[in-house]
Amino acid sequence: MLPRRTFLATTAAASVLAQTGAIADSNDATDNRTIRVGVMGLGRGLQLATDLAALPNVQVAYLCDADLKRVAAGQKIFQDKVGRPSEGIQDFRRILDDPSIDVLVCAAPNHWHAPATIMACKAGKHVYVEKPCSHNPLEGEWMIAAAQRYKRCVQMGTQRRSSPGTQEAIAKLHSGVIGKLDLSRCFYQSLRGTIGKVADSQPPADLDYELWQGPVPQRPYRSNYVHYHWHWFWHWGGGELANNGVHGLDLCRWGLQVDYPVRTVSSGGRYWVDDDQETPDTQIVGFEFPDRQQITMNSMSCNKRNVDYFCAFYGSDGTLELDGDGRYKIFDKNDKLVEESGQNNGGQMEHLTNFIQCVRTGRAEELKQPIVEAHKSTLLCHLGNIAQRTGRTVITDPANGHILHDDQQSALWSREYHPDWQEAVSMP
Repeated sequence: MLPRRTFLATTAAASVLAQTGAIADSNDATDNRTIRVGVMGLGRGLQLATDLAALPNVQVAYLCDADLKRVAAGQKIFQDKVGRPSEGIQDFRRILDDPSIDVLVCAAPNHWHAPATIMACKAGKHVYVEKPCSHNPLEGEWMIAAAQRYKRCVQMGTQRRSSPGTQEAIAKLHSGVIGKLDLSRCFYQSLRGTIGKVADSQPPADLDYELWQGPVPQRPYRSNYVHYHWHWFWHWGGGELANNGVHGLDLCRWGLQVDYPVRTVSSGGRYWVDDDQETPDTQIVGFEFPDRQQITMNSMSCNKRNVDYFCAFYGSDGTLELDGDGRYKIFDKNDKLVEESGQNNGGQMEHLTNFIQCVRTGRAEELKQPIVEAHKSTLLCHLGNIAQRTGRTVITDPANGHILHDDQQSALWSREYHPDWQEAVSMP
């Protein structure tokens, strides 16, 4: 690991440059300079790395993971798919410390999303951050502040925002194809299985578990935390609602053109499997917005049977059903099919292309999923989980989503950080 003092010194210098505009950004849309990228987290991040490497004049310079086995495996897969190497590293701060790097891709666990993004912005890097953008609501507000203060492009990986078919469907909704919208529903089903019950143990030699935990208070290692099942523990993840629910909630919010709810309720729990998981395996969340509009999210991790669509919109004149790849169907009030789209594109490459183009031009306002909108959608996940964890309706200010009149719920708006990381990962 890099000495903390050295890292903070170099980051502070980059921060000054970023605030004064001394870090060069082209405003020329035809700029074809090579954009150099470092990728943090080699689960989902490995797919993002190979996709980015397929774009013109993009070089994936670093592949990073706290687990050296993942680094070695990722380098081989990347070399085989792309035909050129990428340097493998264990500590992502080397990416931030390299002045030739333009972009950090953060696909590490949720507890890293906001801290890594904030540190990258301070170091003058643009950020593509996987969903959900934050572990808790305050982090989302910090990310917005960091992107704006340091003039960085920060895009969340809810790629359906860039899907041509999805964009077409949302445009039809906004044009009034099914009249006034009052309800949207989204669904996610999977068959996760059990993670068992295990005792504390020593981490594998190839895993820097201290670095993996990074900015959050340290906990003893258990073999069912790393690499994926951290999703099901509140300390690091947000359950299925934050894992995949955010995709559907983002589309629902986009279609209804709503920002912050006034009321959030959640019903569910651990109904199926008795193991170490903390987050619900069955959950239904409802959000009420001003002007009598509502979103519901249904998720289950113990039954794979799904509905035929990803989310649905209900209006005064009919219904629109939309799947995850941009295909949609429109029905009239009598449930007669009146229009059907044959699109089949989830938007992944378009989303990355949009991000890289905005990095080239410095026009963050042209991002398809800028951090301001990303925070609003991620906040729905947080509010749903806060309602679930406290067993009460969450009442919020429709102007900013802040929790009203409940100290226990408000305590979950933020979290504690490891003292060695507090300064680097927060925004004063």
